[in-house]
Amino acid sequence: MTDQDSTRRPKYQRIADELRTAIQSGDFAPGDRLPGENDLMSTYEVARMTARQALSVLRGEGLTEARKGAGVFVRAFRPLRRRGIPRLAADGWAGGRSVWAAEVENRDLVVDQITVAEEEAGPRVAAALGLPPEAPVCVRSRRFVLDGKPVLLSVSYLSADLVRDTAVTRPDTGPGGTYARLAELGHRPVHFREEIRCRMPTADETTRLTLTPGTPVVLIGRTAFTEPGRPVELNEMTLDASSYILEYDFDA
Repeated sequence: MTDQDSTRRPKYQRIADELRTAIQSGDFAPGDRLPGENDLMSTYEVARMTARQALSVLRGEGLTEARKGAGVFVRAFRPLRRRGIPRLAADGWAGGRSVWAAEVENRDLVVDQITVAEEEAGPRVAAALGLPPEAPVCVRSRRFVLDGKPVLLSVSYLSADLVRDTAVTRPDTGPGGTYARLAELGHRPVHFREEIRCRMPTADETTRLTLTPGTPVVLIGRTAFTEPGRPVELNEMTLDASSYILEYDFDA
């Protein structure tokens, strides 16, 4: 960007750029308080609305958080690095480990808002699982909270006839999770396909993930297949985009 292009940018964006650079360079460390609206008004000789917009840009990018009555602070939350390929390796869940184990390390992960129900598949889920639209499916809905912050909503769909009266229908599926239980039933997943897209969140997603205004979500749809190529699970995940780094490491 040329100097001329830079001067054409709105003042609030230029202020946000300077503050962002200061955060990324370490001038403001995680947990530090940023200059407030009055400070920015004085430093940059701008109106309050301009200062407020600049701070809002940084909150929307997930770099800062507002604390009522205290100001705006550099966000201390450490993004979660989601390793898309090794997290699903069979030697992990088959050995009783969660697919989260390597990513969370010793951080505090809580799964709450758990519901398990049986519903009619409907056209979309039926098409993914190769079932008739009227077929019953087991629906497992969960929210994942990391270090006290909601980061992920997850809904899994499985054929109810396949998992009825098994641990898959319980809130806690046991060591290794759903994939380990499917393997015990003779339906071991051997192949996964993920589709990823982004959009702005719905009102419900904003509330459940406690998203700041302007924060998008990442949607990941994963289908698990058995050896004959039969789909046995559809997992639809909604991620707080500001809480994740998506990593895919593979050979050429």
